[in-house]
Amino acid sequence: MHRRAERDFKTSTSLTAGKEPFVPGDTIAAISTPAGEGAIALVRISGVNAIEVADQIFRGKENPSRFASHVQHFGEIVDREGRLIDQVMLSIHRAPASYTGEDLIEISCHGGTLVSAHVLEACLRAGACAARPGEFTERAFLNGKMDLTQAEAVIDLIRARTDLALRSATEQLEGRLGDKIRQIRDELISMTAHINASIDFPEEGIAPDEGETLRARLDSVCEEISALLATADQGRILREGVRVVIYGATNAGKSSLLNRLLGYERVIVSETHGTTRDTIEEMINLRGVPIRLLDTAGLRTSASALEQEGIARTEKSLETADLRLHIADRNAPQPSHFEECAGNGSEIVLLNKSDLPEHSDWKSFDALRISCAAGEGLAELENEILTRITKQNLRPESTVAINTRHRDCLRRALESCNRARAAMRDGLTAEYVAVDLDEGLRAVGEVIGAVDVEQILDSVFGQFCIGK
Repeated sequence: MHRRAERDFKTSTSLTAGKEPFVPGDTIAAISTPAGEGAIALVRISGVNAIEVADQIFRGKENPSRFASHVQHFGEIVDREGRLIDQVMLSIHRAPASYTGEDLIEISCHGGTLVSAHVLEACLRAGACAARPGEFTERAFLNGKMDLTQAEAVIDLIRARTDLALRSATEQLEGRLGDKIRQIRDELISMTAHINASIDFPEEGIAPDEGETLRARLDSVCEEISALLATADQGRILREGVRVVIYGATNAGKSSLLNRLLGYERVIVSETHGTTRDTIEEMINLRGVPIRLLDTAGLRTSASALEQEGIARTEKSLETADLRLHIADRNAPQPSHFEECAGNGSEIVLLNKSDLPEHSDWKSFDALRISCAAGEGLAELENEILTRITKQNLRPESTVAINTRHRDCLRRALESCNRARAAMRDGLTAEYVAVDLDEGLRAVGEVIGAVDVEQILDSVFGQFCIGK
């Protein structure tokens, strides 16, 4: 059994539908703000003994156990010997009206690595346990404060790099995706329950939906699942960005282009061939679209084992690229086989060093001419990148977008529903249809965490930082 849960998941079909809240045995504590210096640091305590821990470490006009909920109080955090650690603001958020659904203490102390660490140490000495990554949000999920899609939205919100990604995470946190999944799940539950009732209680004369009626309902569910599956690429782009790989011969200006697009000197630029030996990746926000720029090792024949490894990584990056920027030096002769591998729909050909004379090999060659040194043609390049992204449907327009885990669950759900449709078409008995619908129901339920999901919890909450 999952060590975080003390109740039996296998007997539960929903974690939010009128169930008793999950009550873990441990009271946890963690620093919830990033490490380093800052004006304020936040230390959180959550669990059945959170208020008792606060009573032991807080010194003020009265004990925290007497505080009204959601009101901040000024006081001091002290160690076991009563020595002052810091002056703080402390508030109690009493269950169930808290982020985790448990008694939750928030201590706002002065920012700084050492002072926040001492405040946390005082909490741990008073009986709290150190929280694992994502455990606060996990408890919120287990206590029915949010479904699994909303819990995942928290990490998306933290990692958002563009306004659209931020809006997508916010809407998912509000439950927009979860609501769509619940509608699909409710329809599958209704169909499955009706079919099972007709099988289990034939003497009651319950007639299952048959023929066109059931097929129409199932077709509608399949269409809704397919529509969500179609947002998978948008979800990947919102969360990870469009993979744009810069490649070409050595000394063509790949690193210079990366620096120009980033707006600062990220990579060393040298006239020496083969300076870049590894793949360098950075993220930019290009007019609302997250772009993952990859600068790669220059392509050439080399006897150096190190450079050969860099070139192999370049070729691997090209295989997974959404868009390729093939850059060449227009002041130098055209590389062999250049025209054969350039110019397809997912590739933009760039002739760099437009501030220098053009070699005759490039006469009338159809390409975008830029100068990384002078900054010429970069606005046109950005326009072309966005145009290509739009043509390939890589620009996210909708804020409802599933992630990789959702896609796996929904793909299995769709396969199960399609099997149920095939069973109906082939005239099989209702038992066969019921089995397939039940499998689809479980797969859909996994998206929001409405079934046995131990491994899913480990995967989802392991991505969180400690204190969230």
